Amino acid sequence: MLLTGIAGWLASLQLAVDDWRLLRDPAYTPPCDISPVVSCGSVMSSSQGSVFGFPNMLLGVAAFAAVAALGAAVLTGARLHRGLWLALGAGAFTGVVFVHWLIVQSLYELDKICPYCAVVWVSTIALFWYVTLHCLEQGALPAPRPVLTVLRDTHWMLLGAWYGVIGLLVLTRFWTYWSSLF
Repeated sequence: MLLTGIAGWLASLQLAVDDWRLLRDPAYTPPCDISPVVSCGSVMSSSQGSVFGFPNMLLGVAAFAAVAALGAAVLTGARLHRGLWLALGAGAFTGVVFVHWLIVQSLYELDKICPYCAVVWVSTIALFWYVTLHCLEQGALPAPRPVLTVLRDTHWMLLGAWYGVIGLLVLTRFWTYWSSLF
């Protein structure tokens, strides 16, 4: 939780700073605008960048700060109440659904990949995965023992496969661009 919170917070903060700079100076070029495909500026300024009427990255700044604080508390020995774990799991689930919608929008509507957004994607997916596993292992969510054993024994492979599918989507969606680089 601490690592995903810090990584997601830093990426969200950088997006917020770049968005603020773009608002102040429309000629500003964010450092993540690397190529026609790898770009943050056009993603931030799109309607998908402000789904709820304010920049999405502000959700990330707040949510990842809370996650990092809870992660730090757990690392120092705090025992979180079952209800807090379930609330964290519900928030992570909402986040992972939103992130996957943003992935689809990024790849198939905006035709761009934002590196900072990708860090948020990776952080949110890992957070969801490991909070869900924790809730299952602690009995906060019901799961048959054989399912829990398989998930525990293969958690890193399943998470790697999840990332692999997203990586393949990015690779195939922009294959023409990637192959032109070689």
